[in-house]
Amino acid sequence: MADSDTAPYYVTTAINYPNGRPHVGHAYEAIAADVIARFQRLRGREVRFQTGTDEHGLKMARKAEEQGRTPRDLADEMSGYFREMGEKLNISYDRFIRTVEDDHHRASQEIWRRMEDTGDLYLDRYEGWYSVRDEAYYDESELEQGEGGEKLSPQGTPVEWTVEESWFFRLSKYEKPLLELLRRPGFLEPASRRNEMIAFVEQGLRDLSVSRTSFDWGVKVPGSDNHVMYVWVDALTNYLTGLGFPDDTEDMRTFWPADLHLIGKDIVRFHTIYWPAFLMSAKLPVPKAVFGHGFLLNRGQKESKSLGNVTDPLDLADEFGVDALRYFLMREVAFGQDGSYSAEAIVTRANAELANSFGNLAQRTLSMIHKNMDGAIATFKPTEADWDLLGMVRKACAEELPEQFEKLAFSVGIEAWIKAVYACNQYVDEQAPWALKKTDPERMKVVLQTLFATLRDLAIVIQPVVPMKAALLLDQLGIPENERGFTNIRDPDWYNRLVERGFTVGKPTPIFPRLELPEEEAA
Repeated sequence: MADSDTAPYYVTTAINYPNGRPHVGHAYEAIAADVIARFQRLRGREVRFQTGTDEHGLKMARKAEEQGRTPRDLADEMSGYFREMGEKLNISYDRFIRTVEDDHHRASQEIWRRMEDTGDLYLDRYEGWYSVRDEAYYDESELEQGEGGEKLSPQGTPVEWTVEESWFFRLSKYEKPLLELLRRPGFLEPASRRNEMIAFVEQGLRDLSVSRTSFDWGVKVPGSDNHVMYVWVDALTNYLTGLGFPDDTEDMRTFWPADLHLIGKDIVRFHTIYWPAFLMSAKLPVPKAVFGHGFLLNRGQKESKSLGNVTDPLDLADEFGVDALRYFLMREVAFGQDGSYSAEAIVTRANAELANSFGNLAQRTLSMIHKNMDGAIATFKPTEADWDLLGMVRKACAEELPEQFEKLAFSVGIEAWIKAVYACNQYVDEQAPWALKKTDPERMKVVLQTLFATLRDLAIVIQPVVPMKAALLLDQLGIPENERGFTNIRDPDWYNRLVERGFTVGKPTPIFPRLELPEEEAA
């Protein structure tokens, strides 16, 4: 999904609707986008990464009314929880945008004016079904029947019959260009989402109601003060606001069109049909790619307040560690499909791969160098067995993982990485450096220095997933901060420079201690 290895790169999450606290799904998307942003930075690209909160709309207005407070007061509190989640999970965003901010109102009103100038907005009356929970309009044919006979949206949320004056957007006019866009290779992944959207457009598009008069919590429509914009016109425009639109800014010139909108599969229609049509109307370039990821299920069930199974991602981070949680979420689920998590699954995966395999490899290697070689490393001549391991690890780190991460196939990339870790552990067992200490100390040194070299490659490429723990290991390996990029992996002189500097391995700090199940889970 990349143009080139050095072109600037702009990635966004969907902005979160803060009518409740963050749940694991919000954390999953933020972590995935952060992995992409860190990966592209480590490849040497100039990256812009944006996330934030989508604070307008009827849902927020009603929730605030229920609590006897203003929508802005509710938005300020709830948005704060999402910002806190970003900080806790080590999300390296460049802008956390809030749709209540002045620059966002200015950008939304400008895109509206441009759509109006194109002749794509007209005033009429909306009569139809609306879901407050989804902030979405539905045709009668899309509705399903609930258990008590009530009408429900395709997402299973209640709908209500709405009649009000509304501005409409000529979505029907964009059927042909939207079909061309959706069929463009790489625009919408995975393929299952692309096929759904093509089918939706092929059925014929109706013009879209894009303003409301029944509430006032939103961006005012220019020239129609009693109208506020349909929340999606306002929400989608955030991707431009963060770059300084409508001003001709350096960021707009550098980063638009966006390289990737990373979103949940339930809002693909808004991002691949409505949003490109708004942009075409406003004479702006459409994003290069949209990826609709799957849902994260709690022991196979979708989390919901009514089921009482909503998990606070910050609790998981406190319990298991931020990097172990990040690793699990990227490793466990084939990105794009639905996945399931549980405390047992996190502990099992983290212990098997991070503690017992990668952490143990680092701890054993560095401890033996520290203890048996006084921490000193020297130049050495590898044997065929050593070259085989070095080559296998280098291929996994320099080729296989980056190729898969570029395709957003995180679990496949991490699989190649963990196989290289297993190969290193097998090499340790076969070479038995603890026995060589007595029988052939020179060979022991070669074995341990070979392992030292593999640890450096393995630590560099896993940084996007476990940034804090990888940095801790790279510090212990003496790798300077400016030599930790993917481009540095193939540097032939890195080891010699360490030797020349007189670097010595200190007493190692374990990077991934074993996790225990929380007591209530283990009982």
